[in-house]
Amino acid sequence: MWNTEEGNQTTIKEFILLGFGNRPELQPFLFSLFLMIYILTLTGNFLIILLVVADQHLHTPMYFFLANLSCLESCYSSIILPKMLINLITEEKTISVNGCIAQFYLFGSCAVVETYLLAIMSYDRYVAICRPLLYASIMNRRLCFQLIVATWINGMLINCIVIYLLAQLHFCGPNVIDHYFCDLNPMEKLSCSDTSSIELFTVLSAFFSTVTPFLLTLTSYVYIITTILKIPSAIGRKKAFLTCSSHLIVVCTFYGSIIVVYMLPDTPTLRDLNKVFSLFYTILNPLINPLIYSLRNKEVHKALKFVFGRLSVYARLYSIFSL
Repeated sequence: MWNTEEGNQTTIKEFILLGFGNRPELQPFLFSLFLMIYILTLTGNFLIILLVVADQHLHTPMYFFLANLSCLESCYSSIILPKMLINLITEEKTISVNGCIAQFYLFGSCAVVETYLLAIMSYDRYVAICRPLLYASIMNRRLCFQLIVATWINGMLINCIVIYLLAQLHFCGPNVIDHYFCDLNPMEKLSCSDTSSIELFTVLSAFFSTVTPFLLTLTSYVYIITTILKIPSAIGRKKAFLTCSSHLIVVCTFYGSIIVVYMLPDTPTLRDLNKVFSLFYTILNPLINPLIYSLRNKEVHKALKFVFGRLSVYARLYSIFSL
């Protein structure tokens, strides 16, 4: 783990992710719980993607963005949960420095992509509710594709600069990260180098990758709510609100958990609380998002019946011709 360099300095080759390791008696239970969450997350999000691809009725901008969100949530879970499950079931809780930096790059890229994707979905609902007659011309296929490509490229490029600066840091001990994944702040605290440049760029990038999309999302919903309140009939207001309520719940849970985690002071008493709230946007949000978007969505219910109906027909035909 330790590689001696000149003088008394040492270079760390591995970090130790403590995770939830302070309660060994809970390890089997936590492993089973998070394994179930991982399986359900992948199943739910892949099902949303399958429905959007298979059903022509869901080939609309809203469901195109939803399929991208489901793909993103699957990536979120696959970046964090496999390593977390390994750490829970084995005594080895180490991760290489390069592996830790790579995990943060993938996680950070997904986080930036999600902030912009939520802003795009908010804008889509704004156009649908506030400019319904222009919706088809504004939210055309070309614009939707360009927005998604720009979102993914933007998320990856911003974090490339952060990763470059992070890779320049020197780690000489200690090597214990009191978290269940590699986040930027814990790694910065373990560095022996000057972190002022990366801290400055992090503040600047946070403005463009978090604050800006949040303000765009907030602005969209101010206009949406104002327009809904002007609708004369109660039934019309309810119908309009239902079209954006699922997305509003996702936005609130995502930004709410991020604000709590990164605004709370990093003290020993609040560190475990930060871990718990981190679970919301890294693990629980990807699990519940497919449920939020599908529970009260009649179009998704129809797509489920359509897809499973076709699968049952194929299964019957296969059983007939295999005799």
